[in-house]
Amino acid sequence: MSSTLPAVRSALPGVAVAIVIGAVATAIAVLVPVVGGPVPAVILGAVLGWLVRRRGEGGLGVLAPGVKFSSSRVLQAAVVLLGAQLSIAAVLRIGAETLPVMLTTLAVCLLGAWLIGRALRVSSTLRTLIGVGTGICGASAIAAVTPVVGAVGADVAYAMSTIFLCNVAAVFLFPLLGHALGLSQHAFGVFAGTAVNDTSSVVATATVYGRQATDTAVVVKLVRTLMIIPIVVGLAGLDARRTARAAVTTGAGSAGADAAGAGAAGAGGGRAAGFRVFRLVPWFLVGFLVVVLLRTVGVLPASAAPAFATVASFLITVALAAIGVSTDFGALRRAGFRPMLLGIVLWVLVAGTSLGVQAAFGML
Repeated sequence: MSSTLPAVRSALPGVAVAIVIGAVATAIAVLVPVVGGPVPAVILGAVLGWLVRRRGEGGLGVLAPGVKFSSSRVLQAAVVLLGAQLSIAAVLRIGAETLPVMLTTLAVCLLGAWLIGRALRVSSTLRTLIGVGTGICGASAIAAVTPVVGAVGADVAYAMSTIFLCNVAAVFLFPLLGHALGLSQHAFGVFAGTAVNDTSSVVATATVYGRQATDTAVVVKLVRTLMIIPIVVGLAGLDARRTARAAVTTGAGSAGADAAGAGAAGAGGGRAAGFRVFRLVPWFLVGFLVVVLLRTVGVLPASAAPAFATVASFLITVALAAIGVSTDFGALRRAGFRPMLLGIVLWVLVAGTSLGVQAAFGML
């Protein structure tokens, strides 16, 4: 308790600012419904963040803890509440229908990261981070992969900045593209769920388009998030193989013996490894499925769904306001040309693949 109270107090200023911006953006959405709440929230937050950084020597100061909390936990809570609008049958149906789109876009993104990244002379580690961030779930995937590939702080910052730029662009551009192409709510939800990176940006992009699009996009995005597990396990296996090959190449006998002992220990540590894999499953995915189950069995009545949707919509707007405040334009400039270009090319490639696969399967 003694350690919790200071953390809560330190978060209050940033949370309060995000709530105020969210309320203003919601009011704008009421006055101009076509604009929606998330887009004004991002813009107002970004302007405020820029002003604060100019006066605070590049940092957010007392706002930082609350902004971080609002941009992550508040958004995740909103995703959980969105589960009140869906049943288990709907989740399974949407997941099964869109699985070909998700798997194809992921494969194209990872292959593109390897080929295009090499052509642009982006380092192996950085192109891996950008590839999984674009193909799976943005910052969450980057964070999960970072210790596996041994990425340094600069690579992580570059990858995060690149992904963030594409996320912000998606919130503004994808709804316009969807209307221009005449995409249905379901088709746009699949598009947003597979072609936008972070969960926050997926939800924001789909919310601008419509409620049904949001429901579809959330399911698609959460199923897509589960791809973190096989990707991290696969990268860990490749890293272990490279390490073993390097040990053999050096011909260090003692190292070989140590490696054999470590292998035996690793066999005994299978349960611990399995537990670490389990921890890759986001808590809000579990919470979302629990709420869906409660909705399916009738514990949460259908009449409560609109209220949950309203609360979730406001929380999404608050989270997007915090994301706007956290935008560091200086970091985006420092990310460099080649990694940024790789991220943008992969983003466009995934978006095109998503629409192409949907068209091939008659989903548009």
